[in-house]
Amino acid sequence: MTKTPAAYHLPPLLQGYAPLAGVADELFDAQGVMRPVWRSFIDQLSALPPVEIEAHFARGDQYLRDAGVYFRLYSEGPVQDRAWPLSHVPVLIDDAEWRGICDGLAQRADLLEHVVADLYGPGQLVAQGHLPAELVAGNPNWLHPMVGTTPRGGHWLHHLAFEIGRSPDGSFFVLGDRTEAPSGAGFALENRMAAMRMFPEPFPRGHVQRLAGFFRAFRSAMEGLAGDGGHMAILTPGPNNDTYYEHTYIARYLGLMLLEGEDLIIENGQAMVRTVRGLEPLGLLWRRIDDEFVDPLELREDSALGTPGILRAMRDATLTMINAPGSGVLETRAFMAFYPRIARTLFGAPLSLPNVATWWCGQPSERAHVQANAERMILGDALEQTLPFARGADAVLGAQASESDSLPDWIAQNARSLVAQEAVTLSTTPAWSGGRLVPRPMTIRVFATRTPEGWQFMPGGYARIGKSDDPKAMAMQAGGAVADVWVMAPRPVPPETLVNDIGFQRAPAGLLPARAADNLYWLGRYIERSEGALRLLRAYHLRLAETGDRQEPRLLTLAAYLEHLGLAPDTPLPEGLVTLIALAHGAASKVRDRFSPDGWHALSDLLDTTRRFRSVLRGGDDVARAMSVLLRKLSGFSGLVHENMYHFMGWRFLSMGRAQERADAMLLQLQTFAHPDAAPGAYEIAIELGDCVMTHQRLYRFGPSHETVLDLLALDPDNPRAVLYQLAELRGHLAHLPRAEQIRMSAVEQLLLELDTELRVISPAALTPDWLAGFRGRLGAVSERLSALYFR
Repeated sequence: MTKTPAAYHLPPLLQGYAPLAGVADELFDAQGVMRPVWRSFIDQLSALPPVEIEAHFARGDQYLRDAGVYFRLYSEGPVQDRAWPLSHVPVLIDDAEWRGICDGLAQRADLLEHVVADLYGPGQLVAQGHLPAELVAGNPNWLHPMVGTTPRGGHWLHHLAFEIGRSPDGSFFVLGDRTEAPSGAGFALENRMAAMRMFPEPFPRGHVQRLAGFFRAFRSAMEGLAGDGGHMAILTPGPNNDTYYEHTYIARYLGLMLLEGEDLIIENGQAMVRTVRGLEPLGLLWRRIDDEFVDPLELREDSALGTPGILRAMRDATLTMINAPGSGVLETRAFMAFYPRIARTLFGAPLSLPNVATWWCGQPSERAHVQANAERMILGDALEQTLPFARGADAVLGAQASESDSLPDWIAQNARSLVAQEAVTLSTTPAWSGGRLVPRPMTIRVFATRTPEGWQFMPGGYARIGKSDDPKAMAMQAGGAVADVWVMAPRPVPPETLVNDIGFQRAPAGLLPARAADNLYWLGRYIERSEGALRLLRAYHLRLAETGDRQEPRLLTLAAYLEHLGLAPDTPLPEGLVTLIALAHGAASKVRDRFSPDGWHALSDLLDTTRRFRSVLRGGDDVARAMSVLLRKLSGFSGLVHENMYHFMGWRFLSMGRAQERADAMLLQLQTFAHPDAAPGAYEIAIELGDCVMTHQRLYRFGPSHETVLDLLALDPDNPRAVLYQLAELRGHLAHLPRAEQIRMSAVEQLLLELDTELRVISPAALTPDWLAGFRGRLGAVSERLSALYFR
């Protein structure tokens, strides 16, 4: 049965909008009257024809595609990246109502801080019977190594998220607390950016509370916690995490380093970052990995995500972590049964924003109540953290819990490990579907940060929207969508930015994590290696298309060379080429916080196009044209990176990788295609692979010869393809790196000087194949010494 909104002046896009009876709706109140906060927005939207509304929404989708916003979808098959599932219609909440929500959540945040401090401190909640001992001692999220620890600054919690919903009576309640490693703040920013593309008009834009002030306060609070001389960073599990995009985005937005566990080392109780200029002290770490993975020395020994000894740094008060390890215990589902009583004891008043009704079945009276009402409840593992509407394998409706035993008996047998929660009825909000607005279930995620002035809340956040009437389909992994949340002020609000009143501070030039430098260096190498492979394949298939004779000497030489590189010449698009480009893409994904969206899109497009070509190419001229297309795309990426990327340390390592690979590949090519006994036409292949056909024609009066090819491609200091040019590039970049300004040269500088000098004084006639092979081996030592100096 549905309730029908008041029919007066309903616009066409609301015709048929019918919330379910007994369900609160964000757009209409219990009497079917549109809530005042929505009226102007709906009037404005209704003035547009459906095709124009769709065009507005398409702008938001296009922004998200251009920005590269994605989330990772887990499945039994390969992990897939999916476009961010934007629900185009925002959720509107009146400013006064929002303030009431934040007041209630601030009280709850103080409650959570008190609980976690007691669980790892005096233990009075258990001693006085406010929490059952077995829910703590047997809880996998209660970290025994943190017992007795007082975090630096005195607080365990600094950044929180709350999942809230509106009950049928119109009031809000808490569905879940996110205290371990809350996610979503960065996605909330991207939602807002997309929403402003869809609705750029002065109204509603001018009345929507801004988000930047929240992040400015958060960053300022982090700076105060980092201590003097301590750097700040985000700790990420890496590119395979489902919210990795958010980690990279928020790191760029707030100007924080993005680190993985291997980037850190603990020395004398101090967390240090491995950078290209040595170890740098870390004062604050905003972790985005779960508690148990933080320290393999004291927690999960199989964790490859954390840093051994980092809990010691916490205990020695040399590091602040947001949030402190062990705070995930607060998300325990059964704890929600005891929070109301603890609040009354602590504050002398009930929680002003209650949580969903919860009963732990380990207590006799609560168990009896659950047994009598189980069909209307959700049962699950008492120590799990799943939200009550996200019914996983361990959280099922009471009526589905047991097929063999009676439900009361089953509850009695498993009582101490069971928790029951009210099967909540979520409110609905307008969502766009089929050219009109329809009601869909929703919850709101609210973010809070601790500041010296108290808890500050993001004025908005984001809402999770169900894809149907079924509240189980709200999670993004289940096909749900995400909408922006607008807190509407009664009058226009002033603009907000991240800029504060104390000016700016530039980061030290050498503050580049060694792992990031390593990935940038190898990105340069893989990109150059991919370009070389494309040129070789194009040269082979062009000549194959001309002659059709695979036994022709030039083709035999090219085929043998391709085989040596792992590029099967008989395959139109060898798997080795796809692997090379995928390796470049993988290296870039590990330093995505250092790339513009355009650069990332260009590289992703190159990989996608290569994979598409693999299934349609047939050979010959068709392949040659495809290689030209891929070369142009690769050149587009190189241009974006090398021309637009700021020339900081990371750019230099990227450029050094490119120069190292280009010199190495050229030396190998010259051994084969500039060999004195090379097949006819091999010299032409050499200058074609070096992209120097026109240059050779201008510089030399006759066709390519053994010595002109070597002179141009090995010894010419002005040819950007020549080996000597690459050595000069390497030396130039190395001179700008940390440790290069010492009285004595480093080992890698000495070697480069020797190679450069030798190449400048030698004649083309002396560049025999054996000499080229020996020189190439010595050049390989440059990479090894560079790695030893900066990456290890």
